[in-house]
Amino acid sequence: MEQRKIGKLDVSVVGLGCNNFGMRIDEDQTVEVVHAALDAGINFFDTADMYGDTLSEQYLATALKGQRDRVVLATKFGMGVVEEGYTGGSPEWISQAVDNSLRRLDTDWIDLYQMHQPDASVPIAESLGALHDLVVAGKVREIGCSNFDADLMGESAETATDRSFSQFRSVQNRYSVLHREPEDSVLAACDELGVAFLPFFPLESGLLTGKVGADGPPPGSRLAVMPEERRSNFMTDERVERANILASYADRHGRSLLELAMSYLSSQPAVASVIAGATSATQIQSNSSACQWEMTADELGEIREIVKPS
Repeated sequence: MEQRKIGKLDVSVVGLGCNNFGMRIDEDQTVEVVHAALDAGINFFDTADMYGDTLSEQYLATALKGQRDRVVLATKFGMGVVEEGYTGGSPEWISQAVDNSLRRLDTDWIDLYQMHQPDASVPIAESLGALHDLVVAGKVREIGCSNFDADLMGESAETATDRSFSQFRSVQNRYSVLHREPEDSVLAACDELGVAFLPFFPLESGLLTGKVGADGPPPGSRLAVMPEERRSNFMTDERVERANILASYADRHGRSLLELAMSYLSSQPAVASVIAGATSATQIQSNSSACQWEMTADELGEIREIVKPS
């Protein structure tokens, strides 16, 4: 599988998002999914301390036993799992959170350690200083951020340069062919700053898999079991209509909607890895080969016309 760069890390262009581990699938199922990913050439695994209320990291450690040197392991801190008396970006919490994750992941180092969300209560210089200390200590190889806008990315880069701190090498934000907000400014900031982009919700929680029919999402799927107020973030009448048009466009090109959704993202130069979740080996097999459509500029333009806001 093609590999791309996040700082000094080489990651597969298709990654595995591990948010289902400990939430929708158990430890044995996690092992099956992870081993299928390794067999398919996926080496990038992205989790977070909050996924599955810390179970995702624990299950991932079991699944990767004996395979640690083969993989690029990413996790996140600062959202959900923050002990009382701390905030997500405080240096004291960062120091404690990384040790907690290292223990749960049963590893001596984390390849990519990401700040899950901005912390307005802590100056970014303090958070960056704490993360830099982790890099110097060898606990972390590269650092990244998530849910950061272009302005905060620029401020972070300037602060790191001024203080000789480690730089954020990646940003992980919501991005899909139906949610193109990063194209307004964040992707340009990535190009300017040399930051890799990691899309989350690339398949809009299943809407872009091609499995949502006229009767709605399949029973038991993520969209089907999602509370209505949250499902409306992904699935509206307009979005379903756009997805159907995209599916027809893909079919005319001999491709699937899944291939269109994944390849649209991998066609963006800043995107290092499209991290899609999976709950079965079958989904891994589909996802792992879905970034092989090398879209032309005309095709990208036609797709943008289809999804352009009314």
